[in-house]
Amino acid sequence: MAVTAPLYDTQGNKVSDIELPESLFGIEPHAAALHAYVRMYLAHQRQGTAKTKTRAEVSGGGAKPWRQKGTGRARAGSNRSPLWVGGGRAFGPRPHSYREKMPKKVKRLALRSAFSLRAGTGNVHVIEDVTLDPPKTKAFVQLLKNIGLEGRPVLFLTERKDVSVGKSVRNIPYVHHNRACLSNPYEIMKCGDVLLTRAGLHKLVEVFGS
Repeated sequence: MAVTAPLYDTQGNKVSDIELPESLFGIEPHAAALHAYVRMYLAHQRQGTAKTKTRAEVSGGGAKPWRQKGTGRARAGSNRSPLWVGGGRAFGPRPHSYREKMPKKVKRLALRSAFSLRAGTGNVHVIEDVTLDPPKTKAFVQLLKNIGLEGRPVLFLTERKDVSVGKSVRNIPYVHHNRACLSNPYEIMKCGDVLLTRAGLHKLVEVFGS
């Protein structure tokens, strides 16, 4: 069964349906690959700079607080022990990288799964082109309104970086703009709808097609 998406003109009026490549938008979604990719993506956002001082790094200590025997109190060798207030932290966090590795084929599988999920629920839309010169946020919002996407989380994918389009959409909180060749499953799953320019769709197939 062919996978289709509505095709809109530059004003946001539906003109027809466009067939989407089955290799990208019509596969059986692979939940495990999607989960692994999202987990990896979120892990890569972590800086890994959290750190606490051990007993060797806390200032103070040196002299034994009191003699070993005869006081009736527990033995103590340093007031910088983790057992003491103001002492070092035992087994605290240390700076390290959270980066994970994933095979390229699994990444592509996750991407195709994400696109297929969105296409399967009718949340992929294609527009002929978007021309905003000079940049105008109001015009792009009106375009989304004509398509029926106003106020809905939208991933807007274009063929190449367009400064005018970028300036027009950057102040819209529910729109995330990116180049088609930089698509990733996390952004697709985070946004409920995917809006592609026709040229962006061709670039997507060129880069990620089978």
